Amino acid sequence: MRTGPALAVDAVLVLVFVLIGRRTHDDPLSLSGLATTAWPFLAGLAVGWAVTLWWRRRGDAGPTTWPASLGAGVVVWVATVAVGMLLRAASDQGTAPSFVVVATLVLGVFLVGWRVVARQFRRDASSSSSAA
Repeated sequence: MRTGPALAVDAVLVLVFVLIGRRTHDDPLSLSGLATTAWPFLAGLAVGWAVTLWWRRRGDAGPTTWPASLGAGVVVWVATVAVGMLLRAASDQGTAPSFVVVATLVLGVFLVGWRVVARQFRRDASSSSSAA
């Protein structure tokens, strides 16, 4: 998978996380509310992607499926949560321990999970093309 589509999938999943959270807490689904909640996590996502792109440019990235690799997913996930929580704290948004746990788990499932699924599809496709 190319970098652009992988980044888009990550950004959409962060926005889905934010929408679910706002909906769960009966927050209004306004554009300003969405932006207020999303920006710290999107900034964290950008940091994670910057780190993985830097890594890739150094030549440590691995196969051509790099953006969809589990290693890239873990870096993006950890940065999204860590930077997102730091920015939420700095901007007087909530960082209750239960929220940190839920955000860490959900974003992990989202940001690493799609890569696990993509990896399985790649394996299935290569094994079926080898069998033909």
